[in-house]
Amino acid sequence: MAALLRLPGGTRDASEIVEALLVAASVRDTTAPDLAVRWRQIADDIGDALDQLPPPTTSQEKQ
Repeated sequence: MAALLRLPGGTRDASEIVEALLVAASVRDTTAPDLAVRWRQIADDIGDALDQLPPPTTSQEKQ
């Protein structure tokens, strides 16, 4: 399944979501380990998708 996220902060916001999922997963390791595994997988999937994006270009590179 694919999803389209529209984030005002772009990849920076997506990176924050990944970090939040990882922190939340670490909190749930003992009380809900299955949920923690799922959240880590989601974070990994988002991180992998971010890694596939082309690097940003600066205005100097366009000249």
